[in-house]
Amino acid sequence: MMTQEGIDRSVSQELFNESKNYFPGGVNSPVRAFKSVGGTPLFIKRGDGPYIWDEDDNKFIDFCCSWGPLILGHNDPQVFDSIVQTLKNGASFGAPTRKENELAAFILERIPFIDKLRFVSSGTEAVMSAIRLARGYSGKNKIVKFDGCYHGHVDALLVNAGSGLVTFGTSSSAGVPESFAKETLVLPLNDLEALKSCFETYADDIACVIIEPVPANNGLLLQDKSFLTELRTLCTKYNVLLIFDEVISGFRVAFGGAAELYGITPDIVTYGKIIGGGLPVGAYGAKKEIMQFVSPDGPVYQAGTLSGNPVAMAAGLAQLKRCAEDNFYVDLQAKTKAFVEKINSYCAQNNFPLELVSIGSIFWFSFNGKKRITASSQINPDMSNFNKLHNYLLNVGVYFGPSGYEVGFVSEKHREEHLNETFIKISAGLKSIFT
Repeated sequence: MMTQEGIDRSVSQELFNESKNYFPGGVNSPVRAFKSVGGTPLFIKRGDGPYIWDEDDNKFIDFCCSWGPLILGHNDPQVFDSIVQTLKNGASFGAPTRKENELAAFILERIPFIDKLRFVSSGTEAVMSAIRLARGYSGKNKIVKFDGCYHGHVDALLVNAGSGLVTFGTSSSAGVPESFAKETLVLPLNDLEALKSCFETYADDIACVIIEPVPANNGLLLQDKSFLTELRTLCTKYNVLLIFDEVISGFRVAFGGAAELYGITPDIVTYGKIIGGGLPVGAYGAKKEIMQFVSPDGPVYQAGTLSGNPVAMAAGLAQLKRCAEDNFYVDLQAKTKAFVEKINSYCAQNNFPLELVSIGSIFWFSFNGKKRITASSQINPDMSNFNKLHNYLLNVGVYFGPSGYEVGFVSEKHREEHLNETFIKISAGLKSIFT
């Protein structure tokens, strides 16, 4: 239903007002509050295929896909049936189940650079555990991250870069002691000079380097493959572990993630909710000689009461079996590329300062007209045009994540008709903004 202000969000507004009594800011994750784009956050009632419906019964073509893991779309029948059949036997046991073995075997048989993995309950937990493992294995303390990469709300990684090429991190969140942040070195992305300087100066103290090989939490900052290749070479040369944070890119840009796409082997890799069909799960993995340091085999303690939850394992196995089918990623990338190129062509013809950046089935709205962006400093901080487009699209039934820094995702359920409809609506939205 449309009002003078747009779609009716009265039920969502009532729920949001109530939720403020229960949760900080009325939400359980900050970006959901819609502060970046303004207005009332949508409270989602259900999803099916490429669509979601809010509590006011507004229907949207969804390109958020639960922030990426719903690569088969919402409520996929095979994933749904797998969840229901498993749930009939119980939701949680806090004990080993056959489902853990089945999902692990399926993943490890298809990703040759890891021998063992450990299931956890989120991407943040996977990264936190990977960092601890790297420190325990190497006997060193400092870690290196890159400005513009987000790795969850881990204390040592909630840091900003200072001035200069190689800087000690400074806390970017209250509650993170500066002493924690000072164990983190922050480098600019795609800068070989800074990278080499860092290794030459600090290598004896560096346990690991962590990077999103496809940085997709702060825009889509595609890196030159040569930069990632040199990073791998330097880590090997200086005996520093390389961690690929593939919470977003893993099983999204290829079954083996960016590591497979680029042909670059990390020492440790982390994955997120896509391995659980969108349910709360994550994992980290490595070769046997590194994973043997994880308890109970080794001295690096890490545990989780709900790790390997059977319902999440069943959902993940059902989803990944589909992802492993022939041409799954080829077809998904092809329709994403066609969608992106159609929008870019329209923008170029009309001289609109927008160009979509994409890799695999991930895309991002870059509103400074510069497609080749490799560092966060190159992003236009003025998100007003994205905010206008986001509001326009909500009112005509298209949903993107509520921030201009967030990426969008195409799922297997987005058919040509959905993408064409979205193109028409995006075109109309851009025309209303720029003309």
